[in-house]
Amino acid sequence: MTVEVKICGVRTPASLDAAIAAGADFVGLVFFAKSPRNLSPADAERLATAARGRVKTVAVLVDPDDALIDTIAVDVRPDVLQLHGSETPERAAAIKAKTGLTVFKAVPVAEAADVSAAARYEGIADRILFDAKAPAGADLPGGNGLRFDWAILEGASAPFALSGGLDASNVAEAIRLSGASLVDVSSGVETAPGEKDPGLIAQFVQAARGAAPEHKKAS
Repeated sequence: MTVEVKICGVRTPASLDAAIAAGADFVGLVFFAKSPRNLSPADAERLATAARGRVKTVAVLVDPDDALIDTIAVDVRPDVLQLHGSETPERAAAIKAKTGLTVFKAVPVAEAADVSAAARYEGIADRILFDAKAPAGADLPGGNGLRFDWAILEGASAPFALSGGLDASNVAEAIRLSGASLVDVSSGVETAPGEKDPGLIAQFVQAARGAAPEHKKAS
């Protein structure tokens, strides 16, 4: 199985080009004011236009209202909407029906019981993204550079994506332990919040491509 890679929080043409050159499958464009990776719709539109036909774009949204969804869907025209807030299954289904776009739903994880919550989105989200649960009081729902015990995902319904505390040094282990078919990195390829490093991006993609899920090998 070839593991797909998403470089999230891309903010500049240089970072976009670095992700494409490294062979990433997706780039994430963040729409969340508190994030150092936040983009205006106009800036995101320019990046999405440059990406079109070269790499798939993912609009990362946190509890978006309908007005923002309409703006993103019409102006930015991403390939995927990633819902990274507290969106209910009903809200996720409504957004998917409204836009006709592929939907990823982020589920925060700290322990095995949290993985079960993802079942509510089966048949609605096209892919579940398991991300490390943010600490109480944190400003960001993701992109905090935190990890969790990846082994608790072994029984999760596939295919799913994994995020949280990943970098080039640990992504192969994460894939082997979890069985993820897509890995999502943001702070793990940065030199400072929101500042992507081309070398770290290339190293991450290379490390992810060389990995295979441990329990898949045994089956």
